[in-house]
Amino acid sequence: MLRLYAGNLPPDITEKEFTELFSEFGRIFKYELARDIFTGRCRGFGFIEMEGHEGRAAIAGLNGRTLRGNSLRVNEERPRTKGRGGRR
Repeated sequence: MLRLYAGNLPPDITEKEFTELFSEFGRIFKYELARDIFTGRCRGFGFIEMEGHEGRAAIAGLNGRTLRGNSLRVNEERPRTKGRGGRR
């Protein structure tokens, strides 16, 4: 299983549009769009889980593709490192 990061998404993207974008490369097991608590609009990124070979095909096919004027960034999720960002 491969967890992908999708960044630079348009704020008005819907969950249906997000999943359709990736489903052309294979089966989606899980997805989540980061949404603003108050407006409900997309915060510009999301995560998606696919089989390894299908996920790599999605990275190759979607990274750099333009969606409503935004150049998408799609890659494997990187583990969070301690000490970055957050409240103090």
